[in-house]
Amino acid sequence: MQKEPYTIAWDAETDCIVYIDQTLLPGRYDVMRCTTVEDLARAIRRLEIRGAPALGIAGAMGVALAAARSAETDPGRFQAEIRRAAGLLRGTRPTAVNLAWGIDRVARKVAMAASVAEAKALAVAEANAVAEEDERTCRRLGNFGEELFPTTCTALTHCNAGALACRCWGTALGVIRSAVATGKDVRVISCETRPLNQGSRLTCWELARDGIDVTLIPDSSAAYLMRKGEIDLVIVGADRITKDAVFNKIGTYMHAVAAHHHGIPFYVAAPLSTFDLSRRETDIVIEERDRAELAGCGDRQLAPDDVKVLNYAFDATPLDLVDAIITEIGVLRPPYDKSFRLVSEPAESREI
Repeated sequence: MQKEPYTIAWDAETDCIVYIDQTLLPGRYDVMRCTTVEDLARAIRRLEIRGAPALGIAGAMGVALAAARSAETDPGRFQAEIRRAAGLLRGTRPTAVNLAWGIDRVARKVAMAASVAEAKALAVAEANAVAEEDERTCRRLGNFGEELFPTTCTALTHCNAGALACRCWGTALGVIRSAVATGKDVRVISCETRPLNQGSRLTCWELARDGIDVTLIPDSSAAYLMRKGEIDLVIVGADRITKDAVFNKIGTYMHAVAAHHHGIPFYVAAPLSTFDLSRRETDIVIEERDRAELAGCGDRQLAPDDVKVLNYAFDATPLDLVDAIITEIGVLRPPYDKSFRLVSEPAESREI
């Protein structure tokens, strides 16, 4: 496998954020720079930076960016500036819990600082710690998850839960990479993931680049392939996990229903930072994207101007359709009301 690039990183020499612009892949590979929080917020909204763990890193680094580049010397005004930056970033993607988690983690460090200089140093250090932990988390998660894969299998995945959705390695694709690294023969079926085609543009790019056998299909053909016996398991990432549902890219729910009907295991791979166990499905706002994403493709119009468009970015899959959730502390299984207790327990007391 090729050594994948860091999707997002802190440039210590210039106090800015560098990231791969995912909207340009696979045709162009461009590394961009963010020097302001406003630039970062725009990049997140445009999905130049996307994927739950990557958004957590972006949130953390966004607060660090606001701190490092602030010209304020008064502690009170400095803290107010950081709060404004955090609020701007928080509003960019309301469904993805990792974004707020990353923002809050660095903001807490800033609030504890005794001086502006200390706050700046703490913010950058904590943001880098978030990024480094993400890589370790994905590797651990992958090692736990690959044990669920048969020696030879075909795995269906939806959207992109790979290196591009994290610092590197990935969650769902990290499990696939880990399985391949142990010598297992894994063939991947990647759904295109309309309307923005994260499956065809990003997942296929990652896997092909690593030499992993990948086949692209339309989203609507997944159930038929299950019926034909050509899929052994489904593995996806997650943008938020509540006490009763998994939120992921729109289309995930239909794959879970189809897998359940055909007796195919449905797995979710996600770090603990994606869990939001104080909330239920009905508490979560599902992001709606712009009409243009569905009504057009480049310069081509795909729908009449007077036709309404409903373009949800995510859906919710009930936990009774999920056979296991793969995390960095192990594989969580039903009944989830019991296994979810492990998520908030101290590490030394966990038993998976």
